[in-house]
Amino acid sequence: MTVPRIAPEVMAFYTSKVTEADRLSSSADGTLELLRTQELLRRYLPRPPARVLDVGGGPGTHARWLIADGYGVHLVDPVPRHVDQAGQIAGCTTELGDARQLTMADASFDVVLLLGPLYHLTDAGDRRQALTEAFRVLRPGGLLAAAGINRYASLFEHTAFAHLHRDDVRRSIAGILESRVHDGKKSFTQAYFHSADELRGEVAAAGFEGVEVFGVEGPTWGMLKATEQFTGESVIGTPLFESALAAARMAEPYPELLAASSHLLSVARR
Repeated sequence: MTVPRIAPEVMAFYTSKVTEADRLSSSADGTLELLRTQELLRRYLPRPPARVLDVGGGPGTHARWLIADGYGVHLVDPVPRHVDQAGQIAGCTTELGDARQLTMADASFDVVLLLGPLYHLTDAGDRRQALTEAFRVLRPGGLLAAAGINRYASLFEHTAFAHLHRDDVRRSIAGILESRVHDGKKSFTQAYFHSADELRGEVAAAGFEGVEVFGVEGPTWGMLKATEQFTGESVIGTPLFESALAAARMAEPYPELLAASSHLLSVARR
């Protein structure tokens, strides 16, 4: 069994500070992220029952709907809590493991999802290793979907929290914008922030072809977060939410709007 070499800040965040199972359902921007990820993936996924390797799949949020769609899913995650939670999903096999050192055989999966690992690998060599491993276990012609946090996400998010004007917050966010790294000492955990061009380049450098990058939430996700922060009420299912979803779809043909999403999704083929 692979022993995960996860940063202690990341392990602490996912075991004591946040319930990842609720992240994509408890807020409007999280729900928007989930819906858009689903619709983008469904454009490219092969027909079920293809085999999907969900690397860094957390508690199985994506595994659940993929299994419902008819796919076979094996989930790998470095957090024991997540592996236990995902193991309760009927039809989902699980394994404690590391994206940089997968135990699967070469060319054994039709799809590999990296919808979390690149967030928390701040070293370029580690990200390259995770992408190389994904390439190795994919069958020729297989699909990779790799997500990154947008370089400017913290700028928009902390504006929505209405505290970016504070000197301490402004200095912290300025550091993230410059370095693309958050050290995980306060608030969010250790994380890396990609530009669209950088994510595209890293995927291509690992040998993948036909690389595309999408903005997941589109340019108006911050409106959803700010509205919920200030009203204390959910806007899921409201006209504001539907408009933000429409904006995300309409923004796709315009690469200059990629920088406005909270997350980026790259799809490519082996």
